[in-house]
Amino acid sequence: MKIEDLEVWKRSARLSVDLYKTTKSIKDYNFRDQITRSGLSLPSNIAEGYERGSLKDSIRFLYIAKASCGELRTQIYIGQEVGYITPDNSINWIDETRVISKQLASLIKTRRDFMKKAV
Repeated sequence: MKIEDLEVWKRSARLSVDLYKTTKSIKDYNFRDQITRSGLSLPSNIAEGYERGSLKDSIRFLYIAKASCGELRTQIYIGQEVGYITPDNSINWIDETRVISKQLASLIKTRRDFMKKAV
């Protein structure tokens, strides 16, 4: 199986692209940079974890991706409150981060269970 076959990677990559496209007109460079970095961190850490040689390393990077997902969700809430992100985008992105977070939790659990059985 390739990284491109993982549904959670596909979803997170699409979200990252959407963040870049939608926030490119935000003049607050610091906010725009931070939210796009959080979004980019999701598929990047999933990919890095997937390509790692050990399950322990893989799980570690999946946890980093999950943490980035929470960070991103927080930034979306703040972006909406200050008027940078429309309510429609905010709702869609928050829903998507929740789905991605659940998928990551499931993938982490599967890998941890497999690691326990391998011992």
